[in-house]
Amino acid sequence: MLNKLALPESSTFPGKPMPPTAECWFDDACILDMDYFVKTISGIKAKGVRPDLVGSIIAHYASKWLPDLSGNDTEKGPMSLQESSPESVTVSWMKKRFFVETLVGILPPERDSIPCNFLLRLLRTANMVGVEPSYRAEMEKRISWQLDQASLKELMIPSFSHTCGTLLDVELVIRLVKRFASLDEGTRSGIAVVKVAKLVDSYLAEAALDTNLSLEDFIALGAALPSHARAMDDGLYRAIDTYLKAHSGVSKQDRKVLCRLIDSRKLSPEASLHAAQNERLPVRAVIQVLFCEQSKLNRHVDWSGSFNGTRSPNPAGLEASVRCMSKREMNAQQMEIKKLKEELLRVQSQCVAMQMQMEKLVDKKKGFFRWKKLGIMPSLKSSVSVFEKIEEEREANFGRQTPIDIKQKPVRPPKWRKSMS
Repeated sequence: MLNKLALPESSTFPGKPMPPTAECWFDDACILDMDYFVKTISGIKAKGVRPDLVGSIIAHYASKWLPDLSGNDTEKGPMSLQESSPESVTVSWMKKRFFVETLVGILPPERDSIPCNFLLRLLRTANMVGVEPSYRAEMEKRISWQLDQASLKELMIPSFSHTCGTLLDVELVIRLVKRFASLDEGTRSGIAVVKVAKLVDSYLAEAALDTNLSLEDFIALGAALPSHARAMDDGLYRAIDTYLKAHSGVSKQDRKVLCRLIDSRKLSPEASLHAAQNERLPVRAVIQVLFCEQSKLNRHVDWSGSFNGTRSPNPAGLEASVRCMSKREMNAQQMEIKKLKEELLRVQSQCVAMQMQMEKLVDKKKGFFRWKKLGIMPSLKSSVSVFEKIEEEREANFGRQTPIDIKQKPVRPPKWRKSMS
């Protein structure tokens, strides 16, 4: 039997088509009991079989006994624990717990030997049947190694704890992401960090719909990764906006703390325009978005203005090689300049719309800002102060004037006629 299991070299993970011979020896392995299967896997490991092949054998065997681990809801194995015998629910759950603990014990120690989605399904079953904490910790460690390969569907593990009020096990995901972030730089690549950041943003957008999700858990998961993990903060902004929609009772101070997760410089023009019109965001965050867009516009103007100069800037102080440009290069450069001008016009129109929205917000929140503290709109402040000084002078002069002085033209005193007496 050992030779029969060790012969195939082209086996694949569950979900991919396999040759009929591989299916036959896989099914033969599924007929065996658990103890014999463990001995078989030990013999295969001793023969030096590749870890990914051993992992595929374990994953296929587990999907036959527990269809929940196959990732296909319609697939049910003939030897599944649910239909093996009409036993009580308690006995069935005890068998599942023993089955999961045994599988975790025989997993290959090498990384990427087991698919991440299979480990997530195994962890979901382990939490459901209540395996020992040491086995759960081992699975969480393995999942964190390859969290960038996880899918959102498999990561949305429900919470089986009676003390947790949320539908999803958010604390579990926080532990997985923090463990992934604590890995050495050599073990995780930059692409993996970007993938995990997108996965976290998508998970936050789904978990934010739960009204029982606390602000602390949301912030802990959103800030679990470093700032350089996200090239754009549009996904995080969408998750925050979803959370504010579902939690309308969040205080103003908590909204400010929540918006600190967003870097306004990493928002796209569409997200910035939406944020400028979003009444759920605090005014300080809206103003920060507007100023970031204004600075982007200024950079675009400076960049496009450099093409109009006689010479492009040369920071190194080196003269560029003099060469006559071909007609194709000149056409390409003209097309690039044309695209930049179109982009500049589009950004300018968006900035005008943002400024109009800012004026509306200022009218709405008039009297609640301390412009001196914010350090913005000095022209408005100076004009207001000048207007106040003029009003004070007019009031002071009005108090010193007599009713005769108020008249526009001076009134000449009447000429008295000489008395006859």
